[in-house]
Amino acid sequence: MADALEQDQTHQTLQEVNTALENGMFVHVRRILQDMEPEDIAHLLEASPPKERQVLWQLTDPEEQGEILDELSEDVKDGIVSQMEPEKLAAVTEGMESDDVAYVLRSLSDERYQEVLAQMDATDRHRIEKALAYPEETAGGMMSTDFITIRGDVTADVVLRYLRMKGELPEATDALYVVDEQEKLIGHLSLSALITTQPDIEIRDVMEDSDEAIPVDMDDSEIANLFERRNWISAPVVDANSHLVGRITIDDVVDIIREDAEHSMMSMAGLDDDEDTFAPVLKSARRRSIWLGVNVLAALAAASVSNMFEDTLAQMASIAVLMTIVPSMGGVAGNQTVALVIRGLAVGHIGDSNTRWLLSKEARVGLINGILWATIIGGVVMVWKGNIVLGAIIAGAMLTNLVLAGVAGVTIPILLKKYNIDPALAGGMALTTITDIVGLSVFLGLATIFLI
Repeated sequence: MADALEQDQTHQTLQEVNTALENGMFVHVRRILQDMEPEDIAHLLEASPPKERQVLWQLTDPEEQGEILDELSEDVKDGIVSQMEPEKLAAVTEGMESDDVAYVLRSLSDERYQEVLAQMDATDRHRIEKALAYPEETAGGMMSTDFITIRGDVTADVVLRYLRMKGELPEATDALYVVDEQEKLIGHLSLSALITTQPDIEIRDVMEDSDEAIPVDMDDSEIANLFERRNWISAPVVDANSHLVGRITIDDVVDIIREDAEHSMMSMAGLDDDEDTFAPVLKSARRRSIWLGVNVLAALAAASVSNMFEDTLAQMASIAVLMTIVPSMGGVAGNQTVALVIRGLAVGHIGDSNTRWLLSKEARVGLINGILWATIIGGVVMVWKGNIVLGAIIAGAMLTNLVLAGVAGVTIPILLKKYNIDPALAGGMALTTITDIVGLSVFLGLATIFLI
């Protein structure tokens, strides 16, 4: 109910803004944008065609543009950033956390990236270069360098006076990190423990050992799984020598979870998860044509099987009528298994220790469903066409293809993952191609042997 109400308000705002832009009421649009939060402005920009988007961007408050860029999807953000001058881009990112600036600048060419860095002061330039030194989809690429460290040999009262002197804490701070003289992480102290500890107690006596720090090279999906299992709000990031280099907060992890979900959904259609809904026509057409070309090759492979049995199809029209049933059922059953396995791989449930058991389980599921639906479809065809042999043939083909679909549904995503190919992108198409080819081959082959 709340989501529906929020969508209605967004549509109303978008309609009001578009009407004002059409009538040249730019001052009115600027006032509307001033009353909106950065994330709402980002949503408005993503919901606007390119021409209106450029006008809206020019009307936004320059002091909020950095936060707006951080909230935009990558495709939309890149389109706006590519039009900004280096000095302007450096100005809007001033004061942002290092991981957010890294997200904004990561898509720039080396030349433009250096031009933007040249506009920053030495401190900002150093922390941004440090953040961009790590791959994007790792702990180092998503961590923030804005955190508070303390020593274990000071008292709680000293730490409290230090925090009062600072005046404010970094966003989403729920713990302070305890380090030694070499800046190695040795523990952490939650804020709740700090304010309930006696003032004269030393930090080392009340801190918790930091035995679950995140390695700087850990994959972002693994990080999201850890946050989900441990119910963390934030977590420290360490390098290979246990030096504290940053921290990851729950807001970054929520973004990863959302991006992974969007990636899985969009990849099924061969689309990038950050693709701009209102991208230019030629750009969208070029991206989609690649995947369409791959699917044409898969379709031609399946069609070549039918072509091999052209004489069989010419002699018996009933076979042509029924030939789509077997591959269709195999494709549906196999994609159910593929979806299950992809999710298992994503959350870390599937590994070498349980792959064989899962393969056996899905083969048995395919066998049970194969027997069930082979019996039903075979019976229907016998009654419908008055041909017992044809009913038995389609039943045999159905059983074979459903068992194969279960086995392939497990094997394909695991093999793709092993060779660093995204299962969400290629798994469904590969599975469908196999079930189409095998289903048609078995059905038409049996029909040729027993009927023609």
